Order: sequence, then structure tokens, then C-alpha cells
Amino acid sequence: MSGLENTPAQQRGIRNTVLILVAIVVAVMALAVYKVLRPQAMSIEQLQTHQGFLFETPRRFNDFSLIDHQNRPFTRQQLQEKWSLIYFGFTHCPDICPTALTEIKRTLDNLPQAMRDNTRVVLVTLDPARDTPAILQQYVNAFDPAFIGVTGEFLDIRRFANEVNVAFAKTPLGDDYTIDHSTHLVLINPKGDYHAFFRPPFNSDTLGITLPEIMARWN
Repeated sequence: MSGLENTPAQQRGIRNTVLILVAIVVAVMALAVYKVLRPQAMSIEQLQTHQGFLFETPRRFNDFSLIDHQNRPFTRQQLQEKWSLIYFGFTHCPDICPTALTEIKRTLDNLPQAMRDNTRVVLVTLDPARDTPAILQQYVNAFDPAFIGVTGEFLDIRRFANEVNVAFAKTPLGDDYTIDHSTHLVLINPKGDYHAFFRPPFNSDTLGITLPEIMARWN
């Protein structure tokens, strides 16, 4: 019987083989669990269901010359290096604009810090006659001090709005007027190109899903 006993070297070999097999099984199981639990990329159709519309090829647009709420030049160059969420509205807007900016603020607050730091929010006024830099500064600061208000000459604003498919028109309202306008949210990528847009109504839960998903697809 002693001739059938394993030598110490053989026993070590068996133990090592068993340990290797166990390690392989554990690795395979871990990979299976990861595949089940990892976030799955959304399809284009799923993005659209969640109000996110991604262009197959980002759209380049012409430069523009506007000013921000601190009277500094604001051009296409200021839309580079970070992601930019641009909303076209005006400070006299009674409900749609403040609701949109509130939901954008909530969305950013729930993003990972690195993603939040890499995203700027810009309000481009469609009412430059009333929305001076000082008024815009007070307005956007009420939502987030990091938000940027932008104004400028009316024709320059219209040209920029046309580049990103935003339509607007001045409409009489008693002795005053209001601005009827498109309400989609424009996403510009860090190269300064029109990358995607989000249709209203805006909801921080939905936007918090589609925005990171669209950003993650970009390389």
C-alpha cells in the first residue's frame, strides 16, 4: 500500500492544481455576475424614449459673438473643453424656463463629481432687449452660481439659435410681450460641436440617465 501513497511533491502538485481550478471557477463566476450587474448601454431607441436624441455625427456650427453675464466675450471657443448644456430662454419667462433650469440643476447635483465638474450650463437669452448682463447674472445665480447667462445683439442670438434648431418669436401680451420659443435642451461636446438634444418635459431622473449615457458614448 505504501507504494500507492503520493509523495509530498505529488501532494503539493495536487493541491496547486485544485487551487488553480478553484481560482478559475471563481473568476468565471465573478465575470458572469459582473455581466449581469453592470449597467447596460441604452439603445438609440431607448435614449429617444427617455427624451435623448443623439446625432450619428456631431454637427459643427459657425462661430458667434456674444457676451456672458460678466460682460466677457462668449464665442464658440467658450463651448470647448467641457460638455455644455445650453437652454434658450429669457428671464421674464413665467414657468417653463425656471422649471427647466431647476431640473437641470437637480440633474447636475446627482451626477458623479467628475462628470459634474466637466459640465457647464448656459442660458442664452432670447430677449436681449430686457436681459442685460446684470439681470442675467442675478437670474442664473438664483439657480446655481456656476450657471452662465449669455446675451448679445439680437441678430447674433438669432443666428446662433438657428444653428442649433431653436426657433423663437416675439408675441404681444397686452401692453407687454413674451417670447414663444423652442424648449429643447442642447448638448455641445467638448470639441464645441452640436452633439445631442433633449426634448421636454425635463425631469432630473430621466435626464440623469440619458445625459451620462450620451457622454459615455463619446470618445
